Amino acid sequence: MEPPASPRRVTIVDVARHAQVSTTAVSKVLRNAYGASPEMRAKVRRAIDELGYRPLAAARGMRGRTYTIGVMLPDIRNPFFPEILDGITGCLEDTDYQVLLGPGCNGEKEELRVTEAMIDRGMDGLVLVAPVSSRDRLDHVASVLPTVVVGRHGHSPVYDTVVADDVAGAALVVEHLAGLGHRRIAHVEHHETDPTRTAEMPNAQRADGYRRAMRSLGLDAEIDVVSTTYTQQGGYLGAKELLARALRPTAVFAGADIVAMGVLEAVGEAGLSVPGDLSVVGYDNTTFAALGPISLTSVDQAGREIGRNAARLLLERIADRGKPSVQVKLSPTLVERRTTARPGA
Repeated sequence: MEPPASPRRVTIVDVARHAQVSTTAVSKVLRNAYGASPEMRAKVRRAIDELGYRPLAAARGMRGRTYTIGVMLPDIRNPFFPEILDGITGCLEDTDYQVLLGPGCNGEKEELRVTEAMIDRGMDGLVLVAPVSSRDRLDHVASVLPTVVVGRHGHSPVYDTVVADDVAGAALVVEHLAGLGHRRIAHVEHHETDPTRTAEMPNAQRADGYRRAMRSLGLDAEIDVVSTTYTQQGGYLGAKELLARALRPTAVFAGADIVAMGVLEAVGEAGLSVPGDLSVVGYDNTTFAALGPISLTSVDQAGREIGRNAARLLLERIADRGKPSVQVKLSPTLVERRTTARPGA
């Protein structure tokens, strides 16, 4: 017995017959082109809804656009990146654009594979979140497709950037902890493997901001940085190293909320309390930072606002490839919660 034939895909010809118009008229409505009357548009739209017609993305791409935007996220486990994604999708909600995600896996090889796949599939533009690729590679991608880079502090004539002021954000942390009376304030940073991009990366900017703030407060001798990764495991290992010090810190600035989770785990495992034995501050103000049992003091860099700006700039660049590049820099704020207190409180 032969398997039943799969249902035939509805075509533009079917829509034209159902609406009793020409295929040219249907094409004009789909492209929102000049020459289609309101009555014809209503008739075609009604036929599309009744038949469930979906235009092929490949066919739309041949006509100039696929109405898809690729978003590369470096780590899908980091709860901050969905905040950016929410901002992007919110900005595109009333447009024809659809977002498709690709994991960059915090590696240049993986980023190359993802960005090439997005280019090959005819996407109209890209948002690259905290990419680790070289400047030359980013410039090449942006020369092929409209591109917005999120989190990298460098300027480029061919792509737009959206960043938060990470140096100022780190200063907010140090000033808050010093104001509570802490002097031995340590920092868990993400180790930067490529010195050529150090100045652009948000993790390096936060570590630099930490050092600057400590020096400005006369705490040069207390600067203590542990280099791991922006992961929960990185925070755990960094805290283990700090807690093994002969004179351990009284406060830790974790470079990201996901890092702070690992710090909290290590502190609990050591039989210590937060903030009684150690104050902890994160960065990103993710949704779980506000959860009652955690109540993590954290820097809010407005992830949704970052995403909204990235989507807005990308739509503008899709409409005008030759426009001058733009950098949007947002000012972070500190949200105080229960993981910080005076030393030994």
